Amino acid sequence: MKLRKGDEVKIVKGKEAGKTGKITRVLTKEHKVLVEGLNQYKRHVKARMQGQQSEIVTITKPLPVANVALLCPKCKEQTRIGYRTGGEEKVRICRKCEGEV
Repeated sequence: MKLRKGDEVKIVKGKEAGKTGKITRVLTKEHKVLVEGLNQYKRHVKARMQGQQSEIVTITKPLPVANVALLCPKCKEQTRIGYRTGGEEKVRICRKCEGEV
């Protein structure tokens, strides 16, 4: 997977389309990402023990990787990711401005 924790992404599809945020967690096996403050839902949690309060909890659900696109930190545009191998390192690059991501 080409996206990493801390990358700035733009949501391309879904109810949050057009919004941007940072990736907080990457779920590689499921091909999904958690984006900070986006795709949030309310869940009603019932009290488990006597004296405990029932509450409404806000949870962030993961988004499929296909529904998000990376924002290049240099050109600030929605882009795809490429790789350049220079010597011993493998570096991620922006496909539009060829800058290092």
